[in-house]
Amino acid sequence: MCVFAGGDNAAGQVLVSRRSLACYGGGKRWHNAAAVLSRRATMKERLAMNRPPLPPFTADTSAQKARMAEDAWNTRDPARVALAYTVDSQWRNRVEFFQGRDAIEAFLTRKWNKELDYRLIKEVWAFHDNRIAVRFAYEWHDDSGNWFRSYGNENWEFDDQGLMRRRLASINDLPIKPSERKYHWPLGRRPDDHPGLSELGL
Repeated sequence: MCVFAGGDNAAGQVLVSRRSLACYGGGKRWHNAAAVLSRRATMKERLAMNRPPLPPFTADTSAQKARMAEDAWNTRDPARVALAYTVDSQWRNRVEFFQGRDAIEAFLTRKWNKELDYRLIKEVWAFHDNRIAVRFAYEWHDDSGNWFRSYGNENWEFDDQGLMRRRLASINDLPIKPSERKYHWPLGRRPDDHPGLSELGL
């Protein structure tokens, strides 16, 4: 039994071992298999480059963009979240300034190691062309069990593929009692029937 041991690199090129080539016997079958994998690699690359909805934004698509960002951040998965940003995305988060997906992923890893049982809600404040302004609030606790609600505002700027190339965030942390918490859904995506910021009076 033959196993095709191929893979694709970032440029969409197909890398195949000689054993796999021998298994396919070369010739037309090999070229057909390589072409299929190459097309799949190119499609994966296109999907990674495009993050609909794309600018210019409308009221509906800006709200969709905000909800997609909220859902991604509620996974607390740094690698997944980082893919929504350009490879050279520029960030200011509170007093930290950094650039690039690797730095974003490292930052988010530190963030969610500190901010435990994190739950987030975002809401569009304004939009124009390729920019969206968002307000948000998230609840979390530290490793001593102290609870906080963090209020923030973000300015987002996107490229033509819908990837965020600039994120500017200002955030303030409010200590709260456990009894003052407003977010109680199971960790992960906020349920569709859960109130948003405005409905919660935040």
